[in-house]
Amino acid sequence: MLSTARPWPRSSPAGSSTKRNAETEGGGAPKLWGLFGMRHTDEVMGTKVLLCSLGQKFDKLLRDDRISYSRFYSAVTATDFSTIKQLWQAIERKYDIVHLFCDVSPSGMVADGRGSAITGTSLIEKCADSDVKLLWIANENNPEGYIKGFKLAGKHINLVMTITRNGSQFSTFFEKLLSRLSRGQTMPVAWAALAPQAPGRSQQDLPSCIFAAGRPGVKLR
Repeated sequence: MLSTARPWPRSSPAGSSTKRNAETEGGGAPKLWGLFGMRHTDEVMGTKVLLCSLGQKFDKLLRDDRISYSRFYSAVTATDFSTIKQLWQAIERKYDIVHLFCDVSPSGMVADGRGSAITGTSLIEKCADSDVKLLWIANENNPEGYIKGFKLAGKHINLVMTITRNGSQFSTFFEKLLSRLSRGQTMPVAWAALAPQAPGRSQQDLPSCIFAAGRPGVKLR
């Protein structure tokens, strides 16, 4: 389990799933066998990225993150959706990365402006069933909603949930991460290099995110 600021509580089902993939000792760095002892490594060439939002209030963040993705990937689509149905239809088009801006309620619900709502777990399941390799909730939300409503539960997908972007530090960290991923590093390896989990190490120059490695062996070139 890796996070730039805090680990996922061990009592949550998603935390339990992640713990099997990246076992830790005393809250420190993951054991190497936990990261690399997976069933297989899968590799994507020509990674397809969907940047999207539920509503237009995230337009600036959408533009900023699109610039970051475009520096490392050529197949990048950016759009905003009015309804969850539109989001669902887009996910079914087989993107490798879904980078989503949405409000998450304290109970873990994601709603559109038309009165429809889904649980974070339903979103994870939809992405995993559509062979999305990485789902990133990219705007700031309270961690309570993530913990209550986003349950990985063994789904074959990497999940990142943003708590605090920390201003321009997000883009700095994000582009360093994308640089490593586009060159073939797996997500846990790249994340651990940029956000070491050593006790007492300062992380003031990093965003605060929760990362759960449900598909740790995938390479997104």
